[in-house]
Amino acid sequence: MNNTISFALLHLAFCFTLVSFTPISALELHGTGANMVETTCQKTPFYNLCVSALKSDPRSSGANVAGLAQIGTDKLKAKATATLRQITALLKVAKDPKLKMALRDCADYYNAIVKYDIPVAVEAVTKGDPKFGVEGATDAANEADACGRGFKNEPKFPIYASNKVVHDLSAVVASIVQLLL
Repeated sequence: MNNTISFALLHLAFCFTLVSFTPISALELHGTGANMVETTCQKTPFYNLCVSALKSDPRSSGANVAGLAQIGTDKLKAKATATLRQITALLKVAKDPKLKMALRDCADYYNAIVKYDIPVAVEAVTKGDPKFGVEGATDAANEADACGRGFKNEPKFPIYASNKVVHDLSAVVASIVQLLL
């Protein structure tokens, strides 16, 4: 009798340990519903940004985690493309050589984000290969971070807000896609 109880308690403890270390349950991964956005965003580094970005898209109400990852990559692409346009416009009017150099570097970083990093993430999510999706989104975050470092000696960082959103949204997308692994 004691062995049966001990075995049952050990089994329960083992099952509880497995559940507590599972990043997202199979039900959450394949389910949909009103809580999906909040549940998923709790597993990202920027909860408020995640919720506002995902809920602003009507597809999120019926999306599973893969669908939310797709929405996130779409939002990231739009924001990065807008930031690249902002950089290009600033380059046309910038007079200060240091500012121009920092903006040119950012233009290169954002070209990489828009032409390479985000398409890799989108394709990986679409084809069900999340490892490359995580890498693409992480690369986009690193490129945005590198852009920001180029302004460390500039008193005015004209794209600070846009660059921060691209960085943070990239981290959110990487975290969501990570849940698919």
